[in-house]
Amino acid sequence: MKQVPAVFAFSLALFSASLGLLPAPAAIAQSPAASPTQVWQNDLLQWRAQHERELATPDGWLTLIGLEWLQPGVNSVGSAPDNRIRIHAQAPDHIGLFTVSGLAVQLLAPAGGFPPGLTIAGQPAREGPLTVDDLKPSPIAWNGLTLVVLRRGNRFALRIKDANSPTRTAFHGLNWFPPDPRLLVEAQWIPFTPPRTEKIPTVIGTTLDLPAPGLARFKLNGQTLTLEPVLEDPSEKVLFFILRDATSKTTTYQAARFLRTPLPDNGLDHPGTLYLDFNRLENPPCAYTVYATCPLPPDQNRLPVPIEAGEKRYTP
Repeated sequence: MKQVPAVFAFSLALFSASLGLLPAPAAIAQSPAASPTQVWQNDLLQWRAQHERELATPDGWLTLIGLEWLQPGVNSVGSAPDNRIRIHAQAPDHIGLFTVSGLAVQLLAPAGGFPPGLTIAGQPAREGPLTVDDLKPSPIAWNGLTLVVLRRGNRFALRIKDANSPTRTAFHGLNWFPPDPRLLVEAQWIPFTPPRTEKIPTVIGTTLDLPAPGLARFKLNGQTLTLEPVLEDPSEKVLFFILRDATSKTTTYQAARFLRTPLPDNGLDHPGTLYLDFNRLENPPCAYTVYATCPLPPDQNRLPVPIEAGEKRYTP
């Protein structure tokens, strides 16, 4: 069996801890007699377990029950039939009026005022503008129901989550390939000079403009391949790979899988080395719900070879 480099096993454990994927003690505390491969596998299995727990949290992707486009002007939202956007879950008859004017969205009270218990960003609901940034949108909450407004190009979408959704309450875990150290590969980092902006397509037909700092070149089963990551959040030290491989026709999610890795050893601007652990490939949110707006792999990240590692297709 291929042995995992000791430096990589330890650095990946620290990476998991730094992102909050695992508590630091669980991520790096191992038996003194543990081999690097055992350290790597233990960390991988803990990461997978944590990934499943996060998916099933009361505001995780399994709770997503709706994605509705807001129209210019007033959009009434609630469970009553007279709303423009009707929520098919336990919810107040009338939650509020989401009002779109240009590139701004504000929430106004319905006739009779906001329903008791409605909050915005944890505070009692009041009329006013909403934050629509993807990273920190204004959450509107009521008894396990959460609404956020997200900007998609020049349009706005209302994302609706329900902590009691059938998808979450019936969740029984994910499907994974067995850990395989052969699919932990060393890659050469080739920076772009200057860095580029990559247009990433999405499942709803829009595109995302994301920074593309370089590409990773590696060998798999004797074949030289490349993958181009983007920076999902430039403030974080994480490379985000959106890819598809030949297993998408048979055993893995058809649209794409995601892989996040630490930055190369010499940073983004200089040639260097990084490790791609395909055992950490994960499904995008679209694998669990039709209401997610997931990115798709660019043409250069559609690999002709099978990568039998990481997460398999989700089966409800």
